[in-house]
Amino acid sequence: MTSRPQRLSCYVYITLPGETKAVTAGRYELTASPTGAALGRFVYGRSYLARAEAVEIDPVELKLASRKYETTLLNGVFGALRDAAPDHWGRLIIERVLGKGPLGEMDYLLQSADDRAGALGFGHSEKPPLPMRRFNKTIHLEELQAIALAILKDNKPLRGPQAEQVQRLLLRGTSMGGARPKAVVEDGEGLWIAKFNRPDDSWNSARVEHAMLSLAKTCQISVAESKVVPIARRDVLLVKRFDREKVKAGYLRHRMVSALTLLRADESVQDRAKWSYVLLAEELRRVCAEPRKAAAELFRRMCFNALISNTDDHPRNHATIAEDRAWKLSPAYDITPSRQISLEHRDLAMTVGDLGRYASAQNLLSQCNRFLLDRSEAEAIVAQLEAQVTNNWHKVARKSGVTVRDCETIKGAFVYPGFSFALQVA
Repeated sequence: MTSRPQRLSCYVYITLPGETKAVTAGRYELTASPTGAALGRFVYGRSYLARAEAVEIDPVELKLASRKYETTLLNGVFGALRDAAPDHWGRLIIERVLGKGPLGEMDYLLQSADDRAGALGFGHSEKPPLPMRRFNKTIHLEELQAIALAILKDNKPLRGPQAEQVQRLLLRGTSMGGARPKAVVEDGEGLWIAKFNRPDDSWNSARVEHAMLSLAKTCQISVAESKVVPIARRDVLLVKRFDREKVKAGYLRHRMVSALTLLRADESVQDRAKWSYVLLAEELRRVCAEPRKAAAELFRRMCFNALISNTDDHPRNHATIAEDRAWKLSPAYDITPSRQISLEHRDLAMTVGDLGRYASAQNLLSQCNRFLLDRSEAEAIVAQLEAQVTNNWHKVARKSGVTVRDCETIKGAFVYPGFSFALQVA
């Protein structure tokens, strides 16, 4: 006979638009439902609801209201709370520091650092802690890189001074998914996520990802600002945090919700049917202040991912943010080509159109009206992006410092032959 899980709870903090200090938004509780499944409950605090400037935590599950929210999905964790929890790398760091794992979802929420994505925080105290004031500087990148590579190499728990150093230096929050080692660093411009190359990378990932962000920008896609810095004979990619804004008093924190949450989906294979650009476009039309702009932008990103064989375009790699009360599609991030073999058929991670996940022009166009585009508008976008990627990927890559050898390795990712094939729809 299995015992029922104990009742666990914490306060949820939020940094309101225009502010740098958090307030308490409500209380989250994790227990068991009558069937034994994990049950999550959340209620907004009455004092929070009484604030004229109060905002919703997310636009789909936890709208601003005086009621009790409950969920048994995602092991009882509401999507917006999951988005603020550590990603794969952050969980690895927490487990190494604590010397045990895997942990419970509440443990990960409470153990994650204040550099997590978005505007939320978690704790046992009713009063939120003061905001994080000190961050690693870019001059610490060599030290951060060495620690990250050591963690990848060694599977042992971290003890003593080493554990303290890791807690102080490495990112334990989330950058909306990913297993790549990373840390948050600060310079005069603001906060950046430093993403380190792995020893098992097939190419210089830092320079290739920077090149793809630059190429996407030439395709009129809004992207996160990025740059590459060489550190100790290795390259580090710095991606500007668009969920933070530097001001005199500190940092504004923008609410951030992943597409996984908008789609009310999980990362498991069983929920794969919900991973859909078409469904995401409809959710964006519901929650964004400028629905036509958001849907058209998503269509461009879908096309671009198909043209560069970015098959890691899962819903964690798309998000909405709210700098004030209004939600909008966040800048694009985590855009990388994949090593591909098939010349005839390639699939994206999310459903594209009538032919499922097939990355082809025909499939991209099949549901263009759901993106609030008429056929001629959509055809023009596909043609424009196809020409831009075909004619400029190599030039942009070389300008970004991608070597001739790496360009040769990734060239098969761009505008593969099957992109133009016409197939019969069953």
